[in-house]
Amino acid sequence: MNIENEIKTSNISDNKKAIINVIFTSNFLSEEISAVLKPFDLSLQQFNVLRILKGRKDKPANLSFIQDRMISRMSNTSRLVDKLIQKKLVNRQVCVNNRRKVEIFITPKGKALLKQVNKLVDDKEFEITEGLSEEQLQILNKLLNELRN
Repeated sequence: MNIENEIKTSNISDNKKAIINVIFTSNFLSEEISAVLKPFDLSLQQFNVLRILKGRKDKPANLSFIQDRMISRMSNTSRLVDKLIQKKLVNRQVCVNNRRKVEIFITPKGKALLKQVNKLVDDKEFEITEGLSEEQLQILNKLLNELRN
């Protein structure tokens, strides 16, 4: 379905249509992935933090490191980490050498949950993109990169 039908309008310029289409599609994708995460009581941003920490391969990360790698950089990283600590999915430790430095680690429970959820998210991502060829996906990625530049 084209974007004009989705938002029930017509006669908009191509540049405005492109912007609306990207925002609309971004919201669609967020909703689809969020639906996969909901049964696990995880938000998309919390999932992103867990993936960042897992990628550290048991090395600690600080809030700044996590924030720099977030997909949604407007997220309140400190609040996200606090919620993950409450769920026992991450730990926070004060560095023994520098008490102002806080180190964050993913817990074994966090790794186990991420292993389970990653498969479901991967399946959903494949389902969403399976109608596009490899060439179309490469073109889409190239165009989105150019749009941000």
